[in-house]
Amino acid sequence: MDKNLKFRQVERTALNVLKSFLRYLIATVSLAVFYYVIFALVVNTDSQKALRYENRLYQKTYADMLERERLISDAIDGIQLKDNQIYENIFHSSAPSVDLFKLDAYLSSAVDSIPDKDMVEYVYAKGLNVTASASKVEENFRRIMQLCAEGTEALPPMSLPLESISAAQVGASMGNKVNPFYKVESFHSGLDLIASQGDPVLAAADGVVTSVVRSGRGDGHVVEITHRGGYVTRYSHLGDIAVSRGQNVLRGKKIAEVGVSGSSFAPHLHYEVLKDGEALDPVNFLFASVRSKEYADFSYMASRTRQSLD
Repeated sequence: MDKNLKFRQVERTALNVLKSFLRYLIATVSLAVFYYVIFALVVNTDSQKALRYENRLYQKTYADMLERERLISDAIDGIQLKDNQIYENIFHSSAPSVDLFKLDAYLSSAVDSIPDKDMVEYVYAKGLNVTASASKVEENFRRIMQLCAEGTEALPPMSLPLESISAAQVGASMGNKVNPFYKVESFHSGLDLIASQGDPVLAAADGVVTSVVRSGRGDGHVVEITHRGGYVTRYSHLGDIAVSRGQNVLRGKKIAEVGVSGSSFAPHLHYEVLKDGEALDPVNFLFASVRSKEYADFSYMASRTRQSLD
């Protein structure tokens, strides 16, 4: 044995063990990552294959999808144009939008250019108007409650004269409207409610049938009901009539059917409300039977429609 050969005992400290462990760990993780990347690049799973196939399919059909989208957009524009033409010919107004009250109509990019001072003044003025209006409403409610408590006044007829009404069914209300036959403005004394022929017409409140007229001219078949408090409701251009003069009727009772009798442009109900012989706007009496949003839509349509149906 070589006498110059010497052996020395290596002392393994905790630090050396930790360093060795970390080196092996880093090498193992690096090797695992390397193998994973190679596997991911070379081998595709079923889901990856499906996604790649879909991507290739979408790339091929994307141009065709754009063309279809353009054709659909053109078709929608054409339908809107036809709707506007129909409304212009019949009602002399533009066709209503899907949502009659859009926030976009009030909020736009132009708001950003309004100075803060002008915005504050505008909001302050609006606040004063709202406060004044609220005071009037409160005062009117006090007066109404007082009259109801005294029993000297009766509630007006506030029920719908049809089973259900949507905003699209509301036509011209009171005021100067274009006559559908003569195309000139004339006074329209009631509210047109578009409905299908044969739909039931209902009494708007309890009362007594004071007039039943059957005629092929003017207002056509008409039923008139007298209510408490000097109120009278008239229902014109009816079809079949289900009541007779002098009969007591309850609110919601069927009194007739929608028709096209008399000078009627299309099946509809011409509805009038009178108080002591004075014609009132029937739209003002429908708020108690519908939600606030629906009533706002009714008012909007009634004021926008320029042509009556009778």
